Amino acid sequence: MSEKTPKLRAALDGIPTYKPGRPAAADGPAAYKLSSNENPYPPLPGVLESAVSAAGSFNRYPDMACTGLMAELSEHFSVPVEHLATGTGSVGVAQQLIQSTAGPGDEVIYAWRSFEAYPIITQVSGASSVKVPLTSGEVHDLDAMLAAITDRTRLIFVCNPNNPTGTVVRRAELESFLDRVPSDVLVVLDEAYREFIRDPEVPDGIEIYRDRPNVCVLRTFSKAYGLAGLRVGFAVAHEPVAAALRKTAVPFGVSQLAQDAAVASLRSEAALLERVDSLVTERARVYEGLVGQGWTVPESQANFVWLRLGDRTTDFAAACERAGVVVRPFAGEGVRVTIGESAAMDLFLEAAEEFRKAL
Repeated sequence: MSEKTPKLRAALDGIPTYKPGRPAAADGPAAYKLSSNENPYPPLPGVLESAVSAAGSFNRYPDMACTGLMAELSEHFSVPVEHLATGTGSVGVAQQLIQSTAGPGDEVIYAWRSFEAYPIITQVSGASSVKVPLTSGEVHDLDAMLAAITDRTRLIFVCNPNNPTGTVVRRAELESFLDRVPSDVLVVLDEAYREFIRDPEVPDGIEIYRDRPNVCVLRTFSKAYGLAGLRVGFAVAHEPVAAALRKTAVPFGVSQLAQDAAVASLRSEAALLERVDSLVTERARVYEGLVGQGWTVPESQANFVWLRLGDRTTDFAAACERAGVVVRPFAGEGVRVTIGESAAMDLFLEAAEEFRKAL
């Protein structure tokens, strides 16, 4: 028998594996999971009922065109249906974007550190990553990103707010950046955490895209809307880009449960805003608490905070777990901490204070 193994693409060699936030162990001391930027609240009013109703038909394929959801998004954001595309969370749509624009020999630019999936989905496509370091203030270095553009550049991600730092790019600098990016390079404004922004100088990407054909906006129902387990995201882009996204989508990828739950979520905006406001208030409390303890913390506009800890990262994460909360460490760099229940954040602040005292 031949000992040869199936030939696989060389582009997959050494590809990093996406690391999800670790859950709290059922038999361990950690009672709260603050590692995945999940919404701690249950589904919005009407959402569970909608999903349960849809579940009665899951022997059937979902609506592949997501007709009801697309119509709802079109009305909600005042954009043409032809400018919309859906996918399995915003990361699924991001992968469709790279599949639509970049392949072997092409380059994708993004800040680093930024969303952990960017290098993975870029390498899967066979394209090359161009990682541009954040500034000392943990913000996108847009001038350096401009300088990194070559004739091989096909796509640029701008994560706003940035994951995992929570920092933002403001209107003046973003528009200046976009004015200088070549018109044949697609700029993707990844706004997974848009609902948590309170800085009035941060623009709404959907307003930015309207008169810029090379701008695409990513949004998700996983964060503020609390549908992380159903995997539904969407893009807003001009018709050529949106059409390409629909071509590269996994057929029937967005379940009917997810579609119906997303529609119900859009119709519960008042409850959504109330919950987001509560999380933003808690974020401010955590930020002020950390600063008061002496930590240097970038001001976050997302539903998490970031502590750059360097070689102390793993020790800090372990200390948090002993105190009852699981956070998300990035070894050698820092820790991202999701804003969750007040009781969880109390435990986190206590752990941070004790760790700080021991330094």
